This record gives sequence, C-alpha cells and structure tokens, in this order.
Amino acid sequence: MQDLKFFDSEAIFGHIYTNAPIGIAVISLERKWLNVNKAVCRIFGYSEDEFRNFTLDDIRHPDDRNNSRGMLTELLDGDIPSFELENRYFNKNGHVVWASVHVSLVRDDQGGKPLYFIAQFIDVTKNKLAELKLQESIERYTSLKKYNHDAIISFGLDGIIMNGNNMVQQMTGYLIEELIGSGMSKLIGEKNSTELLLALKNHINNHHAIENVEKDIAFFQHKNGHSVEVLVTLVPIIIQTQIMGFYIIAKDMTEQKKLIIEKEAAEKTNKAKSEFLAMMSHEIRTPMNGVIGMTEVLLETDLDEEQIEYVEIIKKSGATLLAIINDILDFSKIESGRTELVEEPLSVRTVLSETLYMVMSRALEKNLEITTSVCPKVPNLVYGDTTKLRQVLLNLLSNAIKFTPKGAISISVETVSQELDHVRLQFAVKDTGIGVPKDQVGHLFEPFYQVDHFMTRKTEGTGLGLAICKKLVGLMDGEIWYEASKDQIGSTFLFTANFRVQLIHSDASPSDDWREGEDIAENSKDWSLKILIAEDNEVNQLVLKKMIEKLGHKTTVVQNGKEAVEAVKRYSYDIIFMDIQMPGMDGLAATKFINEQLNGKKRPCIVAVTAHAIKGDSEKYLSEGMDAYISKPISMDAISEIIERVEKMNS
Repeated sequence: MQDLKFFDSEAIFGHIYTNAPIGIAVISLERKWLNVNKAVCRIFGYSEDEFRNFTLDDIRHPDDRNNSRGMLTELLDGDIPSFELENRYFNKNGHVVWASVHVSLVRDDQGGKPLYFIAQFIDVTKNKLAELKLQESIERYTSLKKYNHDAIISFGLDGIIMNGNNMVQQMTGYLIEELIGSGMSKLIGEKNSTELLLALKNHINNHHAIENVEKDIAFFQHKNGHSVEVLVTLVPIIIQTQIMGFYIIAKDMTEQKKLIIEKEAAEKTNKAKSEFLAMMSHEIRTPMNGVIGMTEVLLETDLDEEQIEYVEIIKKSGATLLAIINDILDFSKIESGRTELVEEPLSVRTVLSETLYMVMSRALEKNLEITTSVCPKVPNLVYGDTTKLRQVLLNLLSNAIKFTPKGAISISVETVSQELDHVRLQFAVKDTGIGVPKDQVGHLFEPFYQVDHFMTRKTEGTGLGLAICKKLVGLMDGEIWYEASKDQIGSTFLFTANFRVQLIHSDASPSDDWREGEDIAENSKDWSLKILIAEDNEVNQLVLKKMIEKLGHKTTVVQNGKEAVEAVKRYSYDIIFMDIQMPGMDGLAATKFINEQLNGKKRPCIVAVTAHAIKGDSEKYLSEGMDAYISKPISMDAISEIIERVEKMNS
C-alpha cells in the first residue's frame, strides 16, 4: 500500500466534497449557507448562488423548526460532539423532502471558539414515504382487526395460536394471553384441529380441503364449557409469496340465528294474517251478499209503505256494515304492503263528478249545498289510479256530509306545479260542519283514533277512513293535511297527488266513448241473453238468479265447476257468472277447461265472482282466461254493467 503522503490531501478532500452522494453544507452560526456541494443542490433543487439568499430555517418545514433547538444548545456548549435527526424541507418546486441530517461543529484550534456547522444531508424521501404507507397499512389493519365485529385469530401452520382481537375474548371468554401459544384444538376441538392441520398441509395443492374444514367448524368452545355457534372463514397469511400461517375469521351466529328464526316466524305470522283476512273477507262478504242482494230484490216486489221502510233500514244497515268491513280490510291490505298503484288514463273532472253522484243523495237528505271548482290549468286527461283517487275523495266527502248538519260543502282542484310529463294537483274539501277541536287535530290521521273519541259517540264508523286516505295519498306521492276555517266554523281537508301527463292531450273526456256505447245500447234491439250461474251457495244462487231475471234475462244454475263445464258442452251461453271457490272443481279450473274445449269457437263471457276482495287482483283472474271480475256483495248495477257490455259486443 502506498503512503498517503504521496497524495495531495486537499485534492482528495475537494474530490470527495464535490462528488460525494451525500449532501454536504457549511452553515454559519446564524444558519446561513456558506458553501454547498453538488449533492445538496440536487436534493433541494437550488443552485449554489440561490442558497446564499435564504437561511436553512427558511426551507425547513414549520412543524420541524424546533426539532434541533435543544441539541444545538448542547452542541455549542460542548456537551455532545454531533447529533442526527430527520427533518422535512421544501425543495425549489415546493415539494416536501425528507432528509436524514448529521450536524457537527467546527471550532477554532486555538481557543475552541465555534466557527461554523457542517451539515450532511441524505435524501430519505422514498424510504420515508414507503415507511409511512407501511405504517398506515399497519394502522388500518390493526383498526380493522381490533374493532371488527368478528373474532380474528392468527395461527401458524403448526396450528399454534399467535394472536387475536378483542372479539375473540368476548366470544370465547379467554384472554388473548391465555390463547397465545396454545393449539387451535382449545377452541375447535381435537377432531377439527387434526383435520385443520391436515388441510393446511394440503392447501397448496388442494384449495377445497380448506373449504371443507370451514364448513365442518361450526362451534367454538367457550371457557366456561358451553359452545358458541360460528360461521368460519380461513384466510392464508402470505409473506413474500410464502404461506406462513392462517387467519380464522369467526362470526357469532347466535344472534343471527335468532334473527332468522324471528324473521321466519314473522313471515309465517304475516302469511297467516293475510290468509285469515282473505278468509274473513270471504266468510263475511258471502252472507253480506245475501243480505244486501236480497233486500234489493225484495224492494223490486210489491210492498206496502211500512214494509218498504223496514227493508230500506235493513239495506242501509247492511251498507253501513259493509263500509266498516271494507275499511278494516282495506287498512289491513295497505298496512301489509299489498296495495299498488294501477296507472291508467283518467279525467279528474269525471272522477269528481262520479264521486259526487255517489254521495249526492245523502247530501240532499240533509239539504246541503255542494259546489265544485276545477282550475282551467288542470289537464283534461292524466295517468293515475282512478280507484284510489275516487276512494280518497269519497272518504273526505262522506266525512264532510257526516259532520255537517247544515250549510254547504265545496270541492276545489288546482294545479300546484307542472313539469314536462308530470303534474301535481291539490284537492280541497271544505265544509261548514262542526269542525275539529285543536287538541284533536294532531291525531286525525291515526288509525282507530275516532273509536274512543268524541265523534264516535254521535256517528258510526271505524276511525280508519282518514288513516286509509293518508296511506293512499302517500302511494300517489302526495300529502294530506287539515286546516281549520278562519272566517267561519267548519273544516278543510287538503291533499296533493302526482299524476303523469299524457304526451298527446285530448279535449275529450275518457267517458265519451262509454257514453257513445250507452247510446248504441239504448237504440239497439232488445233481446234476452242466456246466462249460466256457477255458484255453490244457495243464497248467492238465488240473489244472482233474481237480479238477472229482474233485468229480463234467462238463467241456468249449477253447483260447481264440473257441472259448469258439462253445461257449456250441452248449451251455448252468452255469460257465465263463475264463483271462484267451489267444491270439486273451482272456478279457475272450470274456466281453463271451457276455454280449451271451445278453442276457436264462440265462447261465453266468463265473469269471476269472488268474496276475496282483499286480494285486489282482478288482473290475476283476467290472466287466467276470465273476461271480467265482480266482488261480493254483488249489486244490481254491477250485474247490469256486465250484461250491457256483452249486449254491446253482440249488437
């Protein structure tokens, strides 16, 4: 080795200083840059001349400016020869640079007076960012593991538990310290533990082995001896492409199992409730059909005035009872979520006039004046649910008549807003009746509220009407509310509803075609239809038979679906009133047979007759091959409408 004295030491120092990969800077005691090498310029992006325009503290991150204060004092006092720390700095582009800094102090050889600092900078930005990401990943994993609602246990390929989260302690009763170093058999039993270790060895070649073990581990053994039902997932711990162990993630199924059982019980209860309501609908409406139907037939016979009065009372009481039944069944149907909107073209003005026609007789009995007002901006034709709109209007009008001893009732309709394809209408029913006390207003739309309150003492009803209205208005994307009259006694009920506007507007009422059809029917030749009644209930047979014969048509009665099929084979009928529920062969099966045997031939109009009005699914019967649908109790008007429709088709 050659002696260093043959080399120029200053040249060597200059070369190292200039070409060193580490940034070296000479910094004054006032923190000013005196000299920097190329590496410092590369790290911070400034030239040597630019460094002279600012101090070291000018580019240091604000949060790190006090990091070295204490150590600088110790260095200047001679307590330490040097110190190291990590600081953040801003480079010329404004980006943060992490640097590992080594600081030493050069002193005067004679008196030891501090002259300047030597600072060495190593750019550790990449390493620091990687470290921060790793730390962030660890913290996320730790939080996920710590606060997870499932128990997470890590164990090696030998089945020895390495760690676990808090849920493991809650689920098993063991402290983590008690589990670490123990075998998995402590929690899953010897048999499952043996199969688990075997599956772990075969995992690389056979992934299904792990899946099978997951299915077999159904319980954890609690410290106090009982078993906890779990759902297990096994996840490999992979480090540098090598499987070093596994996580077992266990979900406590005790509560979930309980919820599933409760859910199934609730579904069974709801199903039983729906079936009960359907049965009650059938059982109640069937005798009601006899009561109301026979009173209508009886009124068509020769009666004296006293008898007519008695029959009218029976009819009115039957109608009241039916209204109460309908309210209860409708509310139950809405509450169970079985009500849906049926979108069809409708005229608001026609619906309003039809509803008024239904209540006008009651208003005239009390000598009440009824006025209507429809804003010209209300479209003639919209798309919406005619039945539900009419039901809300009918309920509000009926209430207004019921609670208005004298005076007037007004109905108004106006447009609240209109977009390209939708319109929002506001309906208002105002009366001069008894009004509602302020302390009762907040409860108006609660179900059954009237049953125990002041109104029921004077008037009949279930207290469900307004609750049903609220539900129906909600289905139509609207709101309903009550306003007390300011200038006079009485009440105002208002509701809004959304309707889809027809793209092509028409000035004609949707009832125009019906009116034209009526004119044709009136002018056509009068002839008798041949009508078959398929009904197993003798009272209902008599009701239907008498109603049809009163309308001037011939009838044949059969007891069940099988007899109806045989009757159609022997004779050609114009209409079949087909009861849905009959012994032997029901109405749907009979309809299928009749349609098949008359395939391509002239077939009768088959009308579904059912007391299952709660189902509300006439579409179901139509899809099964029937042509029309009526529900019990059957009215003369419903029968007449069906017959008129068939007469028009045959004319």
